[in-house]
Amino acid sequence: MSEFQLFLQMGFEHIADPKGYDHILFIIALCAVYQPKDWKKLLILVTAFTIGHSVTLALATLQIVNVSSELIEFLIPVTIFLTAIFNYFNNDRKSRKKMSSRYWLALFFGLIHGLGFSNYLRSLLGKDESIISQLLAFNIGLELGQIMIVVIIFIFTFLFSGIGSVKKREWNLLLSGAAGGIAFTMMLERSVF
Repeated sequence: MSEFQLFLQMGFEHIADPKGYDHILFIIALCAVYQPKDWKKLLILVTAFTIGHSVTLALATLQIVNVSSELIEFLIPVTIFLTAIFNYFNNDRKSRKKMSSRYWLALFFGLIHGLGFSNYLRSLLGKDESIISQLLAFNIGLELGQIMIVVIIFIFTFLFSGIGSVKKREWNLLLSGAAGGIAFTMMLERSVF
């Protein structure tokens, strides 16, 4: 296995690991307002998130940016909670305008999540001088893992909302409420105040 493949696999496994459920919760909160037919919009949204965390992941791994890990561990569930809250105010009639703001929020929240990954990745890279290919591979792995999570969520969305009798709004509230509730508990556990 090449070094690129190794870091690709590590990125994928890092996202898909149920122990890292905070990231999975964020993806669930992002997906809550979308139906499978909206896959292109959601793919762009998830990619905006990936771009955000790729930037800070690179900056923090290269030790250009250094933020307290305790603060970041608190802010990650805050991003999940806020995304879930924003979902409650989702209105299909205003979705075009909101879509633009959702991209910017996903990008910004990605910046925070990237800082959370940086300690993990920095420990893997050690003192290696040339980390561009490892960062690229790791981020591609993260993106592929996120897409897998989106596909799984869309399968459940189709089963419950498409075939089943659960209305789109109720499905949004269920997913957003679950993600927001867990995130709120995590915020209390990780409080820096």
